[in-house]
Amino acid sequence: MRGRRIALAAVVLLAGGAVTAATLGLGGEGGSGGAGASDLPPKTAEVVRRTLQDTQSEDGQLGFGATATVGSRIAGTLTSVPQAGDEVKRGKALFEVDDLPVTLMYGSLPAYRTLKTGDEGADVRQLEKNLHALGYTGFTVDDEFTELTADAVKEWQEDRGLEETGAVELGRVVFAPGAIRVDAVEAEKGDALAPGGKVLTYTGTAKAVTLELDPADQALAKKGVDVAVVLPDDSRIKGRVEEVETVVQPAADGGEAKTKVEVVVGLADAKARKAADAYALAAVDVEFTADTRKDVLTVPVAALLALAEGGFGVEVVEGSESRYVSVQTGLFADGRVEITGDGLAEGTKVGVPQ
Repeated sequence: MRGRRIALAAVVLLAGGAVTAATLGLGGEGGSGGAGASDLPPKTAEVVRRTLQDTQSEDGQLGFGATATVGSRIAGTLTSVPQAGDEVKRGKALFEVDDLPVTLMYGSLPAYRTLKTGDEGADVRQLEKNLHALGYTGFTVDDEFTELTADAVKEWQEDRGLEETGAVELGRVVFAPGAIRVDAVEAEKGDALAPGGKVLTYTGTAKAVTLELDPADQALAKKGVDVAVVLPDDSRIKGRVEEVETVVQPAADGGEAKTKVEVVVGLADAKARKAADAYALAAVDVEFTADTRKDVLTVPVAALLALAEGGFGVEVVEGSESRYVSVQTGLFADGRVEITGDGLAEGTKVGVPQ
């Protein structure tokens, strides 16, 4: 993690650059030693109370989020298909088979059966919600497919140029979470389709960032967690984890199967979305917060000194004198380090290199 890398680098530098302080040790009763005015450090910094955040940066791809595949459940000839980049909304044709539309509706439950009078279930409610949203009325939105529902379906079928059966044929409607953007077309106009044949892939219409994490880092990307997205111009925008899915990638060329955590980060506000609109597709960094320490005393990492007795200390400057104080270090982040030590308080001056 970035914070840990900073910490490691700081320890290495201190180990090589604090020989003078180490030979001084703490010395004296109470764990402090004095220095004359001529021995004062060239610069000082104040102990500051603040919140530190340790962040981990991961490579991401700005686009339109994860892709999903649409296949035809109806056999026939593909007579119309959209182009990559086209957007399709509720009630519009996603593609056409034998010159008849396959319509997009909104919902999380895939179509899995023909819906007709007498059927009950969540898929019935999902269909009725869409019919109502499209302006068809005269029925109650519930889990029951009644004669009144069938009447509304007949009206919808008439408007779509379909046979007015009152039943919704399996494959005549495709459900997606919302409006979609066609990512790629898998079949061409004129192709013969068999049930299950791929037609196209799609994404959502809103910009999003996709990335992969190792399983060991999955705890970073909990759904709903806020993150920072760093765009190619180094500007930072707000993001939020929207989807997290563990995927097993099949073994290739005799190797072992790999497990990856696929993450989708949405853009959190209008300002972030506006900034992202400047890029069609782009490589970005996603910064996750690995650890947070609130309201702690901090000093610049450079203020730490390696002590002969072991551990670290700081040189406290008081007027024309200074003394060495042993400290316990905590979180390293943003070039600062959390410290605790006897007599240290906000505003205490400590020595730092020139």
